Amino acid sequence: MLRRPVESAQYASEQITLFAAKNGITRSMRYTGICWDNAMAESFFATLKTEFYYRRVWPTRARAIQGVAEWIEDRYNRRRRHSSIGHVTPVDFEMQYSSQAAEIQLAA
Repeated sequence: MLRRPVESAQYASEQITLFAAKNGITRSMRYTGICWDNAMAESFFATLKTEFYYRRVWPTRARAIQGVAEWIEDRYNRRRRHSSIGHVTPVDFEMQYSSQAAEIQLAA
């Protein structure tokens, strides 16, 4: 599950770093001052906010959480094309990748 702390300093803190290491959690950002570490997460959250979240008024926090989950599953993963994977949806990309991997395994 993606969870973004309020401040980047919290995410980069020694306490969080130790907790992640102890629990086998791989973090998307490794070192302070390296902007590329967190670029994918920043891009995702920017898209989420501008294309979906800020365009609505949420009656409750629970409804906002449900709405975001639905948007990620339906729109972001199934219908929104991503330039980083050849302008296809993540679901289509995964199906193509799985199909190619199966063909390679059969050929071996």
